[in-house]
Amino acid sequence: MKTPRLELEQIERDWHAARPDVNPEPMLTVIAVQRASQALQAALEAFFARHELTPSAFDVLATLRRSSPPEGLTLGELAQRMVITPPAVTKRVDGLERRGWVVRQADAGDRRTVRAALTPQGLQAVDQLLALHVAHEEALLRGLTLSERATLRALLGRLPAPPETE
Repeated sequence: MKTPRLELEQIERDWHAARPDVNPEPMLTVIAVQRASQALQAALEAFFARHELTPSAFDVLATLRRSSPPEGLTLGELAQRMVITPPAVTKRVDGLERRGWVVRQADAGDRRTVRAALTPQGLQAVDQLLALHVAHEEALLRGLTLSERATLRALLGRLPAPPETE
């Protein structure tokens, strides 16, 4: 099986042969980013599936763990921090609430506002999984130095922001 680098070199040669007037560099860059993204997404989905979760469900748990005051976050705040739509937050919180890991509660200052917070079981689950998750991501990135990772983050941060998703 060809490595991603060799595949991109073949695509570049093919374009130069088929259409020497076309600069394939933008396509090659986007293909490289897409393939890396797809490979990382597949690895994360497989990892979380082994723990009976999805990456999106873990994202809710992790966001509540790192960003939430004891009373939790409003669903709007959670959507904003996760860069997803409010209906998507509702769907994810529903599933985690069924597992007993997240609880919805009325805001003390405004009963029309609903907050989501980790339950003690949710806190334990996210804390136990966090070390495994970080070790897994470290393994995924083992081919890059710390400096290369920082450069990659900086470069990808200059690309357009993705639209909100559900």
